[in-house]
Amino acid sequence: MRALATSVILYERIATTKARAKITKSAVEKMITRGKKGGLPAIRILRADLPLNAVKKVMEVYAPRYQSRPGGYTRMIHAGRYKDGTAKVLLEFVK
Repeated sequence: MRALATSVILYERIATTKARAKITKSAVEKMITRGKKGGLPAIRILRADLPLNAVKKVMEVYAPRYQSRPGGYTRMIHAGRYKDGTAKVLLEFVK
C-alpha cells in the first residue's frame, strides 16, 4: 500500500487492480486531509508512511490545491481487464 500511495502522489495517476485501488484511495485521501491541516505534527505523521519527496508534494502541491474541497480528492476510472481477468482501474487525482 505504501508504494502505491507514493506512486499516486508523485505521478498523479496509476493503473492497478480494483481491489488495490480501493485500499490505496482510502489511504491517499487520509494523507491529503492530514496535509491540509499543516504543521509539524502532520509532517511527522506523513513521514512515517511516505518518503520525504512525497511528503513535500503533499504539503506544497496538494494541500493548497484542495484547501476548499471537503474530500473526494481521487477517482477511479475503470479501464478494462488484465489478461487474467481482474478488473483494471486508473486511480488519479481530481483536477
